[in-house]
Amino acid sequence: MSKPTVPELSPPGGWRVPTGERLPPLAPERATTTQRLLIGVIKKVGKLDAANLWGLLSHNMRLMRGFLFFSSRMMPLGELERRDTELAILRVGWNCRARYEWGQHVDIGMRAGLKAEEVARIAEGPEAPGWLPHQAVLLRACDEFHHDRMVSDSTWALLAERYSERLLLELLMLIGFYEGLAGVLNSTGLPLDNALEKILANAPIHSLARPAVAATHWTKKDST
Repeated sequence: MSKPTVPELSPPGGWRVPTGERLPPLAPERATTTQRLLIGVIKKVGKLDAANLWGLLSHNMRLMRGFLFFSSRMMPLGELERRDTELAILRVGWNCRARYEWGQHVDIGMRAGLKAEEVARIAEGPEAPGWLPHQAVLLRACDEFHHDRMVSDSTWALLAERYSERLLLELLMLIGFYEGLAGVLNSTGLPLDNALEKILANAPIHSLARPAVAATHWTKKDST
């Protein structure tokens, strides 16, 4: 008798997907030598299995080079604590209902030191019991940025108790960058890589989540 599977943790309303894959990743056989070399370096240095993302970005190499430089300044070469960075990215992916961003950073976040129960708790938002005070504020900043396009005065004051002006700016850029990337990933319909699908399916986060609690946060503002 097969063991019953645990439903995948997903946000209220489900993941955002278009009717089809609108801009498929560039097929490897269509890639130029320069593109193949660049992607090879990315995989070796970044240790990140994201062939579909690199294939998508390969449609515009001019933008891809800028994307790689800017994004690397925040992850993995940012000055924020890595766990804080991944908490923010995962909350952005959850808020934007961006399955590619979420699935990729479940893997990256756990390799960066997040525990399975912390990843699962992201679904419940900043009010969930168990967060350290600065983690709750960090998630609240992500939520306010997403829904109001502005971090409130009260949340900003609490962030400023922990982060320098330099890091406050990095945090805002981090949240804004991954909000924009989530929109690109959702709009193009980029599918999660097969290897990441397996990692996400086997991640011990799905049985730890409390989706009923997760659905209570922000749903009045973001019910679409």
